[in-house]
Amino acid sequence: MTDSAQIYLKTPEQFDLDAFAPLLTSILDTTPVACLRLSLNASDASALSRAADGLREIAHAHDVAIVIDDHFRLVETHGLDGVHLTDGSRTIREARKVLGPEAIIGAHCGGSRHDGITAAEIGVDYISFGPLADQGLGDSTVAAPDLFQWWSEMIEVPVVAEGGITDATLAGIKDFADFVCLGTEIWTAENPQAELTRIIALLA
Repeated sequence: MTDSAQIYLKTPEQFDLDAFAPLLTSILDTTPVACLRLSLNASDASALSRAADGLREIAHAHDVAIVIDDHFRLVETHGLDGVHLTDGSRTIREARKVLGPEAIIGAHCGGSRHDGITAAEIGVDYISFGPLADQGLGDSTVAAPDLFQWWSEMIEVPVVAEGGITDATLAGIKDFADFVCLGTEIWTAENPQAELTRIIALLA
């Protein structure tokens, strides 16, 4: 069992930095957030670099760690805290070799206990499981509540719940997840701050 799960924010896959930065700043000014993940899907390397630099300044000003999806070779260049690997355990060793022992390395392992254990044994700082519900994207893999319960009872590596976050799915995992990753759940809301506050109340 965990204390109340901490909030882990994931950026939209597409955003305008000049518009997103004030929104993110206002949220971090008022809400405790454990980690920010840059998930910008950008074919333009300069746009990704600009986002990394801009969001790092905001995150670090609020004492929030910032990681980036997959691009671990950009971590040191842009002063980020680590990387979130979306391919399970496949590139953990390479990322650790490049980033060293102090960097945060997390791995998304879908709904696979086996992949999670493998990643934990290699040496990640956290595992993420999800989605919590079928999102109709072709891959019907779902991370069930009993996976989070088993993990919290048997494995010391922190676990993040992400994807398919609803009031109902939160109820099933909130006592077992160390972190809840929120992205589209709040960014698509009419009032992201109010929706985040509401979800935090559900976790309490």
